[in-house]
Amino acid sequence: MTAYKKYQRLEAAGLWCPGPKEQRREVIASFGKTTLIISDMQDRTLTHWSLAAIERQNSGEFPAVYSPYADCSETLEFAEDEDHIILALEELQRAITRARPHPGRLRMILLLMSALAVIALIVFWMPRAIVSHALAVVPDVTRAEIGLDLLDQVNRISGPTCAAPHSLPALERLARRVGVKRIVVLPSGLRESFALPGGIFLLNRNILEDSNDPDIAAGFVLAEQVRTTVNNPLAHILETSGVMTSVRLITTGTIPQDTLNSYIERALVAERPPVDEQKLLAAFEKASVRSTPYAYAKDITGESVIGLIEADPMANIDSQPVLPDREWLLLQTICTA
Repeated sequence: MTAYKKYQRLEAAGLWCPGPKEQRREVIASFGKTTLIISDMQDRTLTHWSLAAIERQNSGEFPAVYSPYADCSETLEFAEDEDHIILALEELQRAITRARPHPGRLRMILLLMSALAVIALIVFWMPRAIVSHALAVVPDVTRAEIGLDLLDQVNRISGPTCAAPHSLPALERLARRVGVKRIVVLPSGLRESFALPGGIFLLNRNILEDSNDPDIAAGFVLAEQVRTTVNNPLAHILETSGVMTSVRLITTGTIPQDTLNSYIERALVAERPPVDEQKLLAAFEKASVRSTPYAYAKDITGESVIGLIEADPMANIDSQPVLPDREWLLLQTICTA
């Protein structure tokens, strides 16, 4: 050890006592390679003390009293003026302490690492696992009930849904054409479109009233359909409402009304995530709906939706209109009394 080498030629006078009933003797203490050598005044070696085992018996007091190990009656005293050897012994003790293994410290580090692993498990893995389990065990009828509960909350925010009797058959026909269970038109409070659990798709009235082509309304529903394949509507509720919402859904089959209310207030005004263009084109092709009208409704310049225009799957194909003109005109007046 470097500290040993530093003090190998250091020596000092002291008083050595070999036992409790023995006379103290004047000695010379000097450093060996790994021991403290105690010699008499004629330079005859009396004993060796292991440097790694030496302990001071009266820290901070003088004369400084040392023993070769704890609870030993053999002692060696140094006066205060022999501070050079006292400081050397203290430095060596610090060096030895640093070099010794610290099982308690290692145990503490291992416990801390284990605790952090458990916390990470709770924070990152468990919520996803609980949401996944909830989605796996919740039946379709419960999803439909949650969707209807959310629709009640939507009515409170946006006002009563548009449901002019003369327009409802056309709305139902549009839903069948794009392959969804139900389409609901809102008078306000919604940017464009939104999907609720249970197959309910919401449309802003402006999508109908400001368009001259039913393919546009169909396109918004199809885009929302594609979003649900990436992020299930019920999964979105559970992921944004906290793990206890998932736990309650698993145990009781319900979600608290205040949770639904808070969720829908945020969700209706939030910007909808982008849709994968290839998946959207496939949805248009499956429904036999032109993608070009929808593309221009999203961007009148066509620059950001050029793929939907150039790769329109129905561009050169004669297909059945989404709605006959008369039904489309009736649907555009669904929000009139």
